[in-house]
Amino acid sequence: MEERAQPFRVALPEETLVDLKERIARTRWPDEIPGAGWDYGTNLAFLRELLARWRSGFDWRGREEELNRLPHFRATIDGLAIHFVHARSKQPDALPILLTHGWPSTFYEMSRLIPLLADPAAHGGRAEDAFHVVVPSLPGFGFSSIPVRRGMTKTRIAALWARLMTEVLGYPRFAARGGDIGSGVTAWLAFDYPERVAGIHVSDVIRPGIGPGSAPLSEAERRFLEEEQAWMRTEGAYDHIQATKPQTLAYGLFDSPAGLAAWIVEKFRSWSDCGGDVLRRFPLDDLLTHLTIYWATGTIHSANRLYFDRDREPRGLAPGERVEVPCAVTIFPADIDHPPREWGERSYRVERWTEMPRGGHFAAWEEPEMLAEDIREFFRPLR
Repeated sequence: MEERAQPFRVALPEETLVDLKERIARTRWPDEIPGAGWDYGTNLAFLRELLARWRSGFDWRGREEELNRLPHFRATIDGLAIHFVHARSKQPDALPILLTHGWPSTFYEMSRLIPLLADPAAHGGRAEDAFHVVVPSLPGFGFSSIPVRRGMTKTRIAALWARLMTEVLGYPRFAARGGDIGSGVTAWLAFDYPERVAGIHVSDVIRPGIGPGSAPLSEAERRFLEEEQAWMRTEGAYDHIQATKPQTLAYGLFDSPAGLAAWIVEKFRSWSDCGGDVLRRFPLDDLLTHLTIYWATGTIHSANRLYFDRDREPRGLAPGERVEVPCAVTIFPADIDHPPREWGERSYRVERWTEMPRGGHFAAWEEPEMLAEDIREFFRPLR
């Protein structure tokens, strides 16, 4: 049964917070090679500091108040309760835009970007560039419900988003932006529902159809693929285990706050433009907000399962196929992938390609002003 959007408030049970603090107090800490830093993975001293703050200094109730200043809703689509923020602009003719986060992020990553898009005039922009902003939580992430059947692929999520925007919110035409998993969802949304999507803005490029019938790879493309393979050898263990044995991993992450924090925070450090000091980009309380959302909703295992489902139902473009709605690509220097433009043009109708001077994987949080300006400029002629 499909439902209209219902208002939603973030309100964690007190017993959940008490249990969390008790578990942190009972953490069984491993040893660490002296002087190892982050070489073997998450640094022990840093994690101790993070969990000490999580247990006794982090004001979740204050964070709830901040989160609830955003307009939260939930709607049931295809049997799944989808959580989303719907920040309507004061400008009645604003263009709706759908923002999709990735892993291991949450909707909270978009909280700095939302006001810059919904009310640009109040943040150094032009009123006519305003958007009605929709930020859903991916299925199985945070306050969206956990899927109970296989096959939560980017294609299926794109279909959910199409229904959310058009059937639930009444937007027959809208813009879309995503990074990481959100980039793939955004691409397939545009590919499958081009009549609804005015344009897309992404930070990652879905793999084009290469091989017989496609143009030979350029030197830059060959170098990119070699760099991608090298990155997977040194940084891709998370991807491989989540794509092969996510349930085995789940027991440790679901039961241990230290395990959950170590798994996630290492990625915020490795993939952001922080120069090795994650607190330059993410103060402890901001990291703890993401972690508390995962912990309290019990969704780290369902979030990780998206990698398993991705590999069991792979989808790609055939040689010569591409997303034909207008596309902007932003490449951030500390992000995971740095494809050349010709690689992106195999997959998209690229009308804007921006090499950003700074920023990383969590661009909406790391560089919201820079990202907002790029989004405004790209969509200005597409309204």
